[in-house]
Amino acid sequence: MSRPNLLEEGLIKLRESDTDIDVILAPRFEKVISLLDAYTGEIELFNPAYGLVGTQDHDELVIKHILDSIAPLGIIYRLLKEQNSIDNETPARIADVGSGAGLPGIPLAVCLPDTPFTLIERMGRRSVFLRNALAKLGITNTEVEEKEMEKAAPNRFNLITFRAFRPLEKSILKGLSRLRTKDGILAAYKGRREKIDEEMAAAEKISIGKTAGKKLFTWEAIPCPVPFLEGERHLLTIKFTN
Repeated sequence: MSRPNLLEEGLIKLRESDTDIDVILAPRFEKVISLLDAYTGEIELFNPAYGLVGTQDHDELVIKHILDSIAPLGIIYRLLKEQNSIDNETPARIADVGSGAGLPGIPLAVCLPDTPFTLIERMGRRSVFLRNALAKLGITNTEVEEKEMEKAAPNRFNLITFRAFRPLEKSILKGLSRLRTKDGILAAYKGRREKIDEEMAAAEKISIGKTAGKKLFTWEAIPCPVPFLEGERHLLTIKFTN
């Protein structure tokens, strides 16, 4: 049986786990809950036709997709502050690549209404869903680009999020890297630390362009537990050495 207050309970747990999440959510808490509830409803409405997520269960959608998207909010907020201190003339911009149903981009945009977001999605019907969802929710800090990652304009984003790419092969790293600003960071939603270590050991052997023999990036896997979800969750941050 579905728990009617599951989203609110989960957000409270996240606020209790990270001071920055509490600071971000406290002033708009009821509004955030309302928008995320409406967004969840949009996914449930269109999922059968569009194949947006791999579940029809409401609680599983809330836990594995909505709360999972927001779990690293405090980490992302601190990364954005870092980026804003590097370039304080313009606000840091976030891209959600391979956005699909808008995860994690839309939940993050709901929580960070003053941060510009771009949802990059190559599939037409999913892009239509994203535009409709943003319009229905009245989210104005987010735009949709219906493009393949490789065809999106480069050098624009301070932070690039993604959930679906696995493993991080050379072509994917190259494609993601070209979208970032000079000091831009990749932020990947990942699971078990053991799998991350294996994936990054392989990724560190990759050379991009003329950088063979040089260390391309540094990385860190930061734990970000998801309320009500068993198993490890991490935000994998990748900073390039340029």
